[in-house]
Amino acid sequence: MLVTWDDKYRQDVISLWNEEAVKDGYKELSDISFEHIFVKNPYFDPNCTFVLLADDQVIGFACGCTGEDLPLGKEAGYITCIVVANDFATDDNYFMLLTALEDRFKGLGKKQGDLLFFNPMLLPWYIPDSPKHEHNNAPGVPVESKLYTFLLGAGYIERAQQCAMYLPLSGFTIPDEIRVKEAKASAQGYTIEMFDPGKHAGVEQMLEGLGNPLWQKEIGHAAATGVPVVLAAYQGKAVGFAGPVIRQANGRGYFAGIGVLPDHEGHGLGSILFFKLCEAFREIGTDYMSLYTGMSNPAIRIYERAGFQTVKHFAVMRREFA
Repeated sequence: MLVTWDDKYRQDVISLWNEEAVKDGYKELSDISFEHIFVKNPYFDPNCTFVLLADDQVIGFACGCTGEDLPLGKEAGYITCIVVANDFATDDNYFMLLTALEDRFKGLGKKQGDLLFFNPMLLPWYIPDSPKHEHNNAPGVPVESKLYTFLLGAGYIERAQQCAMYLPLSGFTIPDEIRVKEAKASAQGYTIEMFDPGKHAGVEQMLEGLGNPLWQKEIGHAAATGVPVVLAAYQGKAVGFAGPVIRQANGRGYFAGIGVLPDHEGHGLGSILFFKLCEAFREIGTDYMSLYTGMSNPAIRIYERAGFQTVKHFAVMRREFA
């Protein structure tokens, strides 16, 4: 039997998650973290959250969300998770939960189902072969998971793969080749340093030029509120950034992104920005950094030169409704 969300199922859903979802690397849920990730999330929809029962036993859980203000929000419903108990992990049970999510999306006028990094319901996962270092969200579906295989069979298209990358920071140093690049950029009128509103102008214009709404929100807010951001400037005007420089409580360096305006590419600014960001994190006692990036993103070479290794792959997937 399939039912919509009722809080009486909370503890059983948490137990299911801690038995099954953790096999794909997701972090365990507690009552507090379940409340934070799901129930208290502003995009939580009880009518888009489903529990699958067998003889009153919780054997499945699925959650999705929508929002007109989200990226792709007018067209897409986001699938956050589908978890099924191992003894009941049949295609029929997965399909029942998936269909319930899709029907809710269609009822709200959505034209597609998406699993991607814009989902505002963030699922933390553990970095493999680390001392339980964790990343704050999953940018899609783990490619080694049962859900990934099922979704391919259910008509979902893999649109891209995201590489999850990881670097412990204890021994990080900026190599000489990056110092040489910085000296050359400096001779051409560029500076790469922490944002200082007394020295630098044009942050809002730079972010608009980069065209990423998440960066506009996060980096714009950081610059306006005094949160450190590594900035590339040309004659005092912002042309690129990396950051923000935030050490999270779990020891991770929070990383929103790195960007350089097209007119100022070709001077090594991206590499310099990123290496200086890693240095800034290490200087404030950050234990590690983790990030994800597309397999075809040229920035992956910068991350690899800094010592990052790919530790997991996630698939970005979509099905357009007929």
